[in-house]
Amino acid sequence: MNGTLYATNYGETVSVAVDPIEKKPLYHFYPGAHILSIAPNGCNLRCGFCQNWQISQGKAATRFISPEELLQLTTRENSIGVAYTYSEPLIWFEYLLDAGEFLHAHGAKNVLVTNGMINDGPLEELIPVIDAANIDLKAMDEGFYREQGGNLRTVLNTIERVKPHWHIELTNLIIPTKNDSQEALCRLIDFVAELDPEIPLHFSRYFPHYKYEIPPTPASTLTHAWELARKRLKYVYLGNIWTENTQDTRCPQCNALLIKRQLFTSETEGLQGRNCRRCGYGINVVL
Repeated sequence: MNGTLYATNYGETVSVAVDPIEKKPLYHFYPGAHILSIAPNGCNLRCGFCQNWQISQGKAATRFISPEELLQLTTRENSIGVAYTYSEPLIWFEYLLDAGEFLHAHGAKNVLVTNGMINDGPLEELIPVIDAANIDLKAMDEGFYREQGGNLRTVLNTIERVKPHWHIELTNLIIPTKNDSQEALCRLIDFVAELDPEIPLHFSRYFPHYKYEIPPTPASTLTHAWELARKRLKYVYLGNIWTENTQDTRCPQCNALLIKRQLFTSETEGLQGRNCRRCGYGINVVL
């Protein structure tokens, strides 16, 4: 009753790499930059299709990285900051707070790649130390979330709560027979459009992983989702697949090419500051 709780995973890091920011994916946050990326073991969901299940559902070897060492690595690698990614960073809550505050104090950025499953109290504590997030919106279906061990309302609450404070982008992994119906796609697109049509939305191609043996998402399904979403949203992208123009950013007003992407590289020649060079339209991008 009066014991002490210890965060046994504090700073215990299973993976360290330097990635293009586009790999997170974040297309509108310092395009072309590189970011130090780290991860803990574990996750608060149990998705049967997880592509990183070896570290999210299993236990791999770790090494301790202090916030001070994290800053040293960031400086050495010429990174804009740190992305907490690969598994689920929210289970690293205490470390996120300490490392995030320390990095902010030294001018570095903090980025989350997360499923958004967090209670209100801890989320409020995190808001001041995070700069950007890609949040995985798996479906607008409570039953689908229950299958993965989570709940939709919590994720939607996270998205709605952090939007005024962080740069956010959303990712939806389209899984055949699970969340790829016309109704499922429209419900998700409607939610994003009603929240803010300026939010970048990434549709990602599913491949069989972990416990799922469903065949990969057809290219036609992703193209259809992209075309459907572009009727209501200003910035829509496809991931895990290459199709012409679906990774580029175009001006919502005059359709000028603003950011050209190939693999994980970006060229921002169509921008003048945060505005379209041709027509002056203000773009939702952090530079």
